[in-house]
Amino acid sequence: MNFLLTHAPILIIALPLLGAFLTPLISRLHPKMRNIFVLTILIFTGFLTMLLTRDVLANGIRVYVLGAAPSTLTVPTGSIMPVRIILETDALSVLMAMISVSLAFVSALYSSKFMENRTGLDKYYTLLLLLLAGMLGMELTGDLFNLFVFLEITSISGCALVAFYTDRGESAEAAFKYMLIGTVGALFVLFAVALLYGEYDALNIGYLASKIQYSFLDKIALVLLVGAFAMKAGSVPMHMWKPDAYGEAPASVVIMLVTSSLASLYALLRVCFTLYGNVLNTAVVGWIIIVLGVLSIFVGVTMALVQNKFSRLIGYTAVAEIGYMLLGVGVGLASLTNGSIEDYGLKAVQGGLFHIMNDALDLGLLFLVAGAVFYSTGKSDLNKLGGLAHNMKYTTIFFMIGLAAVSGLPPMNGFASKLIIYETSYQLEPLGPILSIIAILSSILMLAVFVKVFHSAFLGPKLKEYENVKDAPRSMLIAMGILAVFIIIFGLFPDTVINTIIKPAANALIDYQGYIDKIMGGV
Repeated sequence: MNFLLTHAPILIIALPLLGAFLTPLISRLHPKMRNIFVLTILIFTGFLTMLLTRDVLANGIRVYVLGAAPSTLTVPTGSIMPVRIILETDALSVLMAMISVSLAFVSALYSSKFMENRTGLDKYYTLLLLLLAGMLGMELTGDLFNLFVFLEITSISGCALVAFYTDRGESAEAAFKYMLIGTVGALFVLFAVALLYGEYDALNIGYLASKIQYSFLDKIALVLLVGAFAMKAGSVPMHMWKPDAYGEAPASVVIMLVTSSLASLYALLRVCFTLYGNVLNTAVVGWIIIVLGVLSIFVGVTMALVQNKFSRLIGYTAVAEIGYMLLGVGVGLASLTNGSIEDYGLKAVQGGLFHIMNDALDLGLLFLVAGAVFYSTGKSDLNKLGGLAHNMKYTTIFFMIGLAAVSGLPPMNGFASKLIIYETSYQLEPLGPILSIIAILSSILMLAVFVKVFHSAFLGPKLKEYENVKDAPRSMLIAMGILAVFIIIFGLFPDTVINTIIKPAANALIDYQGYIDKIMGGV
């Protein structure tokens, strides 16, 4: 057990990476063995992630060094950081890793039935594990160049998964948009890394954070990094890829794409709060993030109102949900001055991070419901659906839970995180009340959107063409049930969740000096 705990940071990344390359070989033996193998990899990865999470929450930041002994990590004054691969994991990193692994397990479980009649499933599961490995690498790395490498892994595997339905031209178009955004974002990140490396001869995030001077080149690098990660997260005005990709990819893939966008949001937070935390004009950057958040909320909700395709409608909702997260962390960043943060600002960051977790659950459940409807009926056009509640009772219940959660209705989890964001945004001067009102009204509109969906797809008389429709298979219902249970638990006991994992994650994000000291002082 000590061995596993010691090497957990690298094993968490290596296991799905190794599993990805073994999956095609296992698939040659038997498809069921392949499915069991993938689920086993994900369960063991989840176990290691829980071990690491427990250790980090109890003992603080963990540093894992590849290429040198940990005892040689200390950086003498005036020297530069040696070239090594360093994983630095704090409470925020393990929170994001837990979200990624959990959603990957749900996706694989759902896929076992949802995708069983498709060809090329050895490639499908390989790409799924590669996507997870890329996300985990982004969340656990302490190195800027490796952040770029893992970002590329997520982009390439995500693009291939978006295009998985090769018989549909719309899927190819959506994949092209995803590829274009991924390529531009990756070039931005690579250029920013080159600028910072050229100035400071280092790539380690903690070391760079201790040396960064906020020069003109540093500001250019900041703009490139913020632009790239906001683009990959799907923030307005760089959101155009999101509804297409979410609307055309298989439902089991979409929840992984949601998690991937959250990993990019994590990278954005790491850049703003940690890499530039010592020198950043937090008021200016904080308000930029707030504006992006409010625009994302408004555009996402209003565009969702006019959609007729089930999954595409949820895709625009995902744009709005990213906006709520940006609003929360933006308020926190705007209230941060000279290393100290206002009480409401810290609460806002907690609300934003809590909403990241809730968003993964809520949108994940809704996308799986949309996938179940498509699986049973072969249709995703809301104008051609109706009366499904008669034959798909469990799927209807899960949709109602997801509807209440994403709209911020009590007692679901979305209510708790959105309420924190409303309250803290209201306290930000001078436009706080306006921000809060926009956020609340947008949630009401979101409720109206999903009530329309509920009426169109599930209510009304049973349509003749759907008389023999059956509910989703058991494995798909179990996958949806897992998300629904966590939605309800997090909604009923939000204080427990916040105190256990969200507060440590928020404190780790704010405490950039602790992140720096762990590298500069050795381990």
